[in-house]
This record gives sequence, C-alpha cells and structure tokens, in this order.
Amino acid sequence: MNKEITIYDIAKEVGMSPTTVSRALSNHPRVKEKTRGKILNAAKILGYQSNIFASSLRKKRSRSIGVIIPKLNSPFQSSVMAGMEEIATQAGYNLVISQSTESLEKEISNANTMFNSRVDGLLVSKAGTTDNIEHFAPFFKKQIPVLFFDRVPENNNCTGVVINNTQAIYDATSHLIKQGCKRIVHVLGNLKINVYSDRLKGYKYALLDHGFVFEEENIITNDLGEESGDRIVEKIMELNPRPDGLLVSNDTCAASCLMALKKKKIRVPEDMAIVGFNNDLISRMVEPNLSTINYPSYHMGEVAMKNLINHLDEEHHEILQKTNTITLRHELIIRKSSKR
Repeated sequence: MNKEITIYDIAKEVGMSPTTVSRALSNHPRVKEKTRGKILNAAKILGYQSNIFASSLRKKRSRSIGVIIPKLNSPFQSSVMAGMEEIATQAGYNLVISQSTESLEKEISNANTMFNSRVDGLLVSKAGTTDNIEHFAPFFKKQIPVLFFDRVPENNNCTGVVINNTQAIYDATSHLIKQGCKRIVHVLGNLKINVYSDRLKGYKYALLDHGFVFEEENIITNDLGEESGDRIVEKIMELNPRPDGLLVSNDTCAASCLMALKKKKIRVPEDMAIVGFNNDLISRMVEPNLSTINYPSYHMGEVAMKNLINHLDEEHHEILQKTNTITLRHELIIRKSSKR
C-alpha cells in the first residue's frame, strides 16, 4: 500500500515504454494527445507523485521563489503577495512563503530553509530586529538573486523596491498643518526599522519648513495593531495642550484610534484630524473615511517579482545588479477624516 509508484509501474500498466511515460508526464510534444491522456489517467489511478526535488536537481532549477515577510496577517503584505503571485504564476513559478514574526532568529531559520529547498530566488521584507544580512550570504555566494522590498537594508549592494517614506509623511504632515492643526502627534512602529525612521524624518522636515518646533512627546512608538487605539488615545489625552492632528503609520491602527476618539466624544476631523498610511480597505470602511497615503502594495509585489524573474532569465542576467533601488510613487489621498 505504501509502495512508491514509479514511471516503470505506469509503463507496465499501460503497456508502453518508460521513455514514453516520462515524456508524457513532462508534456513532451512528441507524445500524441490520446497517448498522453491514457498515461496521465493511469498515473492518477495508481497515485503517482512526480519527484519535483529530483527533477530540480537535474535541471538545476526548482521553479520556486522564496518570500520572507515580517507578518502574514498584514493587509499590506497580503496585497504585496497577491501582486507577486500574479506575476509568478504567469511565468510558471511557485511561491514558498514564510514569516519572520519580526524575529532575526526566525528570519535566519527561514533563509536557511529556503536555501536548502533550492529556491531559484528570494524576496525579503526584513524583520524589525534585523541589523545585518549575513544570513543571506549563501545566496549571494551561489549567485541566487535576493531582492528586498518595503523594508530594505541600508546596503548599496542590495536591490530594493520601496516608496519614499520621508516624502510621504512630509506630504501628510504638511496637509494637516494646512488644515489648521497646531499640534500633531505621530504614531510609529519600531524606529529601528528604517521605514519608520524615514517617516520620522519626513515629519520633522515638514514641521521645520512650516515654522513648528519638534517636540519629542508628540512621538508615540507603539504596536500598530487593531487593539492599539485605546492605549494611543489615552497617551494623547495626557498631553497639554491637547493635540488636534494625528498621523498614524498604518490604516488599521488609525481606524482603531478613530474609534477610541469617538468613545471619548472627540469629533473627527473638527477636534482631531487624522491621516493613516497604506490605503487599506479599512480606510474606506470607517466613518469618517480615513485620509491616507496610498502605498501601491500590489504594484510593489508585481515590480519585485518581475525584476527577480527577469534576472533569472539568461537574456536579462545583469538587470538585478544594475538597479539598486526602485522607488514607486506614493499619493496622499484626502478624505473626510482630515478635511476641515
């Protein structure tokens, strides 16, 4: 019952040569459609499983691409992966996806697993605790392409797909100032992650350019989950004078803050104008709708995957090395939550 079915078993079943069976299973054009159908049907009945690993060893290509992301339960990352999947499927590649859970140790383990699984290439959005990228050295050594997206190491030898986070938050902060906000709180994730440190720079630059003084107490670093709103709003309520502008680094957390403000009878945008980040679905589901930065996540996934696959194509072998950073366009979307 547990016997491994081989092409020889199928050949015996259909009364054909193992060579014909092998060709039929790999869709060789020399095998007639009727013959292929008979062989595939026999393979299905017998429970034949193709040995993809052995095949990849022979061809030196697994047709699989590894993806390492910080969190699977992120609307942003889900959208990025949808874009990747679309392009990978068109090109005949499969995705092998893992999450680091913001842990360097888990990211190292993921990278080792991907390397040993012989992925043809790797796409990475690095964990919050990743300071160096030595664990990707085996890929570089074997010239297996590694492309970073969203969270990119500050290393000129790495190719990355990003947006201009500094300019994005500069635009959002300037918008709140133009709406009459006098004290703007900026809610961020872990500042060791360059995405957030870049956004903090944009916030500071905007304040400076509009004649405002930066105050450390207006920066709140927090978990940006859907349960965070109450804690963040409690911190805001302790500030004196009370802020009248709120800039949050993702829409899920911004929506949570909006609900917490409503519970406190604080009107949005009259008492507190809010801008989120990412343009996730939640930004259009809450009332008032959230102003936000459109982060082209799906497009980012497409661009990252296209560049990696182009690099795997021998005709475009140099593309990855020639392009160090690909910066996608962001857009400030103004909705009711910040428009006075």
